[in-house]
Amino acid sequence: MCPITKSAKKALRQSKKRRIKNLQKKEIIKSLFKKVKGLISQKKIEEAKKLLPEIYKLLDKGVKTGLIKKNTASRKKSRITKLTTRAVAKGEDERSSSTTRAVAKGEDEARASSTTKSQQ
Repeated sequence: MCPITKSAKKALRQSKKRRIKNLQKKEIIKSLFKKVKGLISQKKIEEAKKLLPEIYKLLDKGVKTGLIKKNTASRKKSRITKLTTRAVAKGEDERSSSTTRAVAKGEDEARASSTTKSQQ
């Protein structure tokens, strides 16, 4: 159906422009989420953490302008934050476990050398 009145035609033009802008904004948000997830999978956690404020800003602005609902933005923020904090914790665990393994390996070698000395 085509609009008939002048005001309806203008409303259609406005809604088309708004739709394009809204889709672009949503696409930017989605691409940032993908970028953060990709950085986390590549273990570039510090770079991912730097993008979080930008994601928060875009989500909050989207809520303000009616692009997305408040709870949706809150859920997305929560999930992306949880993902990065888990990645940070996992990275720290790997570092500490590798040092623990090195210490344990050193202790094992010390025990082995002391047992061989006592046997001689």
